[in-house]
Amino acid sequence: MSKQDQKTTDKVNQSWGGRFSESTDAFVQAFTASVQFDQRMYRQDIEGSRAHARMLNKVSVLSDDDLSLILSGLDQVEQEIESGKFEWSIALEDVHMNIEARLTAIIGDAGKRLHTGRSRNDQVATDIRLYLREQIEYVINEAKRLQQGMLLLAEKEADSIMPGFTHLQVAQPVTFGHHILAWFEMIARDVSRFEDCRQRMNMCPLGAAALAGTSYPIDREFTAKELGFTAPMANSLDAVSDRDFAIEFCSASAMLMTHMSRMSEELVIWSSAQFNFIDLPDRFCTGSSIMPQKKNPDVPELVRGKTGRVNGNLVSLLTLMKSQPLAYNKDNQEDKEPLFDTLDTVLGSLRAFADMIPAIKCKHANMYAAAKQGFSTATDLADYLVRKGLPFRDAHEVVGSAVAVGLEKELDLSELSLEELQGFSALITEDVFDVLTLEGSVAARNHIGGTAPEQVRKAVIEARKRV
Repeated sequence: MSKQDQKTTDKVNQSWGGRFSESTDAFVQAFTASVQFDQRMYRQDIEGSRAHARMLNKVSVLSDDDLSLILSGLDQVEQEIESGKFEWSIALEDVHMNIEARLTAIIGDAGKRLHTGRSRNDQVATDIRLYLREQIEYVINEAKRLQQGMLLLAEKEADSIMPGFTHLQVAQPVTFGHHILAWFEMIARDVSRFEDCRQRMNMCPLGAAALAGTSYPIDREFTAKELGFTAPMANSLDAVSDRDFAIEFCSASAMLMTHMSRMSEELVIWSSAQFNFIDLPDRFCTGSSIMPQKKNPDVPELVRGKTGRVNGNLVSLLTLMKSQPLAYNKDNQEDKEPLFDTLDTVLGSLRAFADMIPAIKCKHANMYAAAKQGFSTATDLADYLVRKGLPFRDAHEVVGSAVAVGLEKELDLSELSLEELQGFSALITEDVFDVLTLEGSVAARNHIGGTAPEQVRKAVIEARKRV
């Protein structure tokens, strides 16, 4: 407990204590306080107070002298916090009262006038929106940095052939660059969700006061403009009680982390000795305390694990809000820790991936050899027969018979002789081997969204315009 807490423990909180005849129990005081985690919003709280003070002065509720004192005092408070000299007090409950108490200590009664026409209810709702709006920018920027790294890797590996999978069984050959571009598209949708979230949340609660508005002649449009909001929120009850924006952010974050978890799973599989498709840089891996040969893909594994944490935070917020009557309730104090944890987790995961992805090294020979297993060009042979005039279902049956022989002889379709292949259909001629090669297979998918190297390079060019 700080010196300030010790001084305040034995008396009622002066910001609201007029109604109470005894001080809050020390345990309850600590239990109900939020300053331990909401102090990270100090800049937004001060920014909101500056705008509120200017508005009060504009409508002649606050004098010029008081405005000058408040603005200079807030500057000093901000400097003290940023220099580490500010003493945070649990007894003062939250970031708002800590800042107001220090402001009043510096400038006197003018500091007490700052709270005219507002409540901590609309104050905290404003602070969270300001804070989250700024943090969403960081999330989007890191996501786009990850996308740029993906495009570098996709361009580099546009010709690199690997097996494409369905059901984790070899399906058809694809290029590694094409696979990475699928990741890019997943993140692109995530970026759009964060942009939508930011747009919807950019409404100003300030002026709603406790729940019903205020009798002072405030100018909510002025305050909203000062703080860069699109407009004031239309209903005071909704303004102080709404946490949709926090839930929506956590929802977008859960989707992002789910995508990154899927990528992580593939990175873990690909870097295993059983697949051996890629090599992750040593700086993103660790060893074993007992097995000297181990190189563990810790970063992808941790991102995969942290996905559950972010999903849990989303469920926590949904559960928090599901039974709350209008308007503000103390339950809403529990919105910040899952929100802040989600922010920290998402930003950390994005940063790690943005650094790691472009540094991946492909083991081309292993990927190519794997693509030759599992009869990955079987569909190409069926398509070949269809082009020769055979109905697809008949072609499917012919190729199935050829695969059965290949399995028996332990040979790929491309390794069967022309005579053996013609035994399945007289339509097969020498040109069949052009479609049975892996290179021929991927090159044949030369259309928008296809895996052909030419299309991968075009897609990279187009994708760079979107980032």
